Amino acid sequence: MFDRNTIVRRPTAAMQDSGDLSPLLQRLFSARGIRHVEELDFSLDRLLPYEKLPGIDQALELLTEALHTQERLLVVGDYDVDGAAAAAVLIRALRQFGFRCVDYAVPSRFHYGYGLSPKLVEEAHKQHQPQTIITVDNGISSVEGVAAANALGMRVIITDHHLVGETMPAAAAIVNPNLPDSNFSSRALAGVGVAFYLMLGLRERLMQKSWFAADRSFVLEELLDLVALGTVADLVPLDANNRILVDYGLRLIRSGRSHAGIKALFKAAGRIPSLASSTDLSFAIAPRLNAAGRLQDMEKGIACLLSDNEKEAEALARDLDVLNKARRTIEGKTLQDAKLKIEKQLDRRHPEKGQGLCVYEPDWHEGLIGLIASRLREHIDAPVFVFTRAQDGRLRGSGRSIRTVHLRDLVADIANQEPELIVCFGGHSQAAGMTITEQNYPRFEQLFNLKVADCMARQENRVELLSDGCLSTADLCYQTAERLRTMAPWGMGFPEPVFDGEFYVSDSRVFAQKHRQLMLKPDLGSDFHVRGILFNAEQHAMLDKALHQVHILYSLEADAFRNRRAANLIIRRIQAIE
Repeated sequence: MFDRNTIVRRPTAAMQDSGDLSPLLQRLFSARGIRHVEELDFSLDRLLPYEKLPGIDQALELLTEALHTQERLLVVGDYDVDGAAAAAVLIRALRQFGFRCVDYAVPSRFHYGYGLSPKLVEEAHKQHQPQTIITVDNGISSVEGVAAANALGMRVIITDHHLVGETMPAAAAIVNPNLPDSNFSSRALAGVGVAFYLMLGLRERLMQKSWFAADRSFVLEELLDLVALGTVADLVPLDANNRILVDYGLRLIRSGRSHAGIKALFKAAGRIPSLASSTDLSFAIAPRLNAAGRLQDMEKGIACLLSDNEKEAEALARDLDVLNKARRTIEGKTLQDAKLKIEKQLDRRHPEKGQGLCVYEPDWHEGLIGLIASRLREHIDAPVFVFTRAQDGRLRGSGRSIRTVHLRDLVADIANQEPELIVCFGGHSQAAGMTITEQNYPRFEQLFNLKVADCMARQENRVELLSDGCLSTADLCYQTAERLRTMAPWGMGFPEPVFDGEFYVSDSRVFAQKHRQLMLKPDLGSDFHVRGILFNAEQHAMLDKALHQVHILYSLEADAFRNRRAANLIIRRIQAIE
């Protein structure tokens, strides 16, 4: 349910050069800041030059030297999709360039925690004896880990995209678009994007040194399906540079030229690669990879992305699919318990005590607290931190925020106010993670609630549902839906079009035991119908009434199942019109 008064139409401005775009596409793109049709040219020659990426020159010198001496390299990834994809990009490229000894390690969130920890460094030294460690999607906060590697005689090259803390690690090179004084205009580059840029630079540097034979070609662009996956999954803003990377990667997948692991993951998810969209990467492929990092470790996910054997990749993808099903089961039970705890807090709370919420249960699965925090944030539309007890006895917390509250800055403010309260933390505006001791939990909860209340009191926090306006009956069709799907890569910062309008429900039925299929008529006297899908809505009494009028917020989906070729309205919110 929603109040139609909360719908806000995205503002539009006339495009200065719209080419042959239809009025609908002009409206959509102008609302997303596009002023010239050339901005929708996703050619790779429009990518920002790698030379402007901070720290890349020093890293390229070190890697060139390492290749000449055939140093043993160890890629240290992260346990999410961005980290896994970045590791796969780096490993594939380095091996292609001629490095003969490239291993990888990924920290288990349960044993090592995030990033290049001293414990992981010690274990890596024993098992792999690398001369150079290269981090991907982590490292900028690993001050102690880098110091441990230096003490053991190993060089560290950091590739990361996270914000820099108060202290920089003493690495041999740091490549990060968010370094101080960076003039790289795409600060939104994901970890996998940084890794890809480093490999672009290394290819150019080696070509300048005539390292490759004249008849050898290294087409790094073939790695962009992995770059697209990591970029979309990490929810970084799809600025102009990221849109180019993601668009090319999606075109690789649609054309059947993606890597065996991605093809296998599409098959396991029951998705059609030739129809691939950002939504498929976000909601079908990424969760299967993330399940490995959440319930076990990301070794199997990286192995899937590195595999060039179709049968091996499919076996790994099936294993990841099983893990994802287990994840969903555990998540469902945990979310139910967490909602009960939240509701009890809300029942006891007085308004002046703030609108942020913390919830803690020692037995919740550590790998799922981020997902639970995200679901709770959606449930109560307020910043939330979810805590559980880790294997070391300390509490791990994962937080999610709303648009008007910058979560990392808020946590940093608490850490500055009481330095002994938080063991460590990191994150960005909408998500953060931390470690605290159990005895400090009540004090953190108190300060968190007060800080959120103060932040929200200084801002207008009216719930707004953004819409791109109404669609004409003529645009409620497969052709429009297909055009929207392939016209641009949609995602964070470049949102998928969402529309609103009034319809009559001429038929309503439950499918798969919990979802609703509606037949909708824009006009009571019209013969035109369009199908609407409302997920998780088996109990919705108003939809059982014949020819009931509703106002819906929806996205348009191209439905080609069994050659149906029609449009579905994927309903985000629905309200009865009395």
